[in-house]
Amino acid sequence: MAIGDIIVGIDIGTTKVCTVVGEVNNFGQIETISSTSCKCSGLKKGNIINEDEISLSISKTIKDAEDETNLKINSAYVTIPGKYITIVQNSISKEAKDKYSGITTKDVQGAIAQIKDIEVPEGEVLVDIVLDKITLENGTVVTDPVGSLSSNFTLSAQIILAEREYVRKLSSIFKKAGLEIDGIVPTTLAERNLILDKNELHDNIMLLDIGAGTVDIGVFEGETFIYTNSIPIGGDNITNDIALVLNISEDEADKLKRQYGLALKSFIDNDNDIILNTCKDTDKSKIIKSSELIEIIEARIEEMFTIINKDITLQGIKPKINNVILTGQGIVNINKSDVAGKINLNIPVKIATGRAISTVKPSFRTSYALVRYIAAKPFAKTVSSSIDTQNNSSVLKGIIERVKDFFYS
Repeated sequence: MAIGDIIVGIDIGTTKVCTVVGEVNNFGQIETISSTSCKCSGLKKGNIINEDEISLSISKTIKDAEDETNLKINSAYVTIPGKYITIVQNSISKEAKDKYSGITTKDVQGAIAQIKDIEVPEGEVLVDIVLDKITLENGTVVTDPVGSLSSNFTLSAQIILAEREYVRKLSSIFKKAGLEIDGIVPTTLAERNLILDKNELHDNIMLLDIGAGTVDIGVFEGETFIYTNSIPIGGDNITNDIALVLNISEDEADKLKRQYGLALKSFIDNDNDIILNTCKDTDKSKIIKSSELIEIIEARIEEMFTIINKDITLQGIKPKINNVILTGQGIVNINKSDVAGKINLNIPVKIATGRAISTVKPSFRTSYALVRYIAAKPFAKTVSSSIDTQNNSSVLKGIIERVKDFFYS
C-alpha cells in the first residue's frame, strides 16, 4: 500500500450492489472518495440468478463513482458469500537468505509464494492467502519479522479456496461491466477488522452478518480464520412471513417490522392495537395486537438461530466460540435480537460496537470493510485497483504525447 493508491470494493447483496472507492491518504489511512449503490435482485439466497442484472447494477455504481471522482475505473475487488469458500490451514518453514543481515521482505514474500503451493481440489480455485502468524526460530511470534536476526522462521496462513463455477460467473459479470477482478474476499473476513472491537479481534468470535436474504457466518479463533458459511435466510424472510400470515402487502409488512421490531414477545411493554391498511381478508381495515406481529418475528428469528446452531454444532466448532457478534441490516433494527441469539445458541451474543462502524453508513459497511481489508494486506507488492484519470490536463497531456510521437518517432 502506498500513498495515493486507489482501491475499489464492490459488495453484491440480495437487494443492491454497493461500491466504495477509497484512497490511501498521507497518514496511511483509507479515505472514502466515493460511495455509490444501485438496486439489484440478481442474487437470491447467495445464488447468482441473473448475471445481466448484476452486471448492469455494477456498471451503474461504477459510472456514478467515475462521475463523482473524475476517474476511469478498470478493476475492482469483490466479496463472496461464505458458502462458496473452503479454508485450508497451512504452514511453511523458511531459511533467511542471510541470517547475519536479518529476515528481509523478500524472504517473507518468498515464503508467501511457497505456502500457496497446495493441492487444490477439482472445482475450486485459490482466491486469497491470509497471513496468520510468523514464528521465529526462538519461538517468538511476530507480526512483522523483517529485520529480525533469525536464521529461519515459520509462516502460518489460511489458503482461501472458492468454488470455480461461482468465480467463473463473477468473472463473466465483471467482464460484461467492463471491469477486471482485482481479488475475491469472503464477506466476513473482509468485515472482521471493521466490525470487531480491539478485544474481540483477539477473542474466539463468531461474526454473523444478517442481510436481506442470507446470514454470512465467519468464525475466528483469535487471529485465525477457521470457518465460514452462508445460511439462506435473512431479514426478507421475516417481512415475507408477516405479509403471508397477516395477509397484507410486503410494503406494509416491512414498515410494521421496522416500527414494532422486537425479537421476543416476553419483552412487550404495551400490547398496542395495530391497524392493518392493506389486509385482503376484509374490505375494512383489520385490527390486530402488536403481540401477534411480534410472535411472527420471534418464530422466524428463533428458526434462524436454530439453523446457525445446527451448522456450527455439526462442524464441531461451537465449543471454540466464546462470543457472537451480530451485524447486518437484516436484524440490527430488531430489538432484543441479541437476547434471542443467546437463548438459542447458548453463547453470549451482542450487537457489533466496533468504533469504526459508526463512521460508515450501514449499506456501505461491507464494501468499505473490503477496501480496508485490502489496504491492510501485509507484504503485498501492490493492492491498487486499475485506475485512469479523466481530467482535462491528462487528456491534454495524452494529446501532446501523441503529437510528439507523430513528429519525433
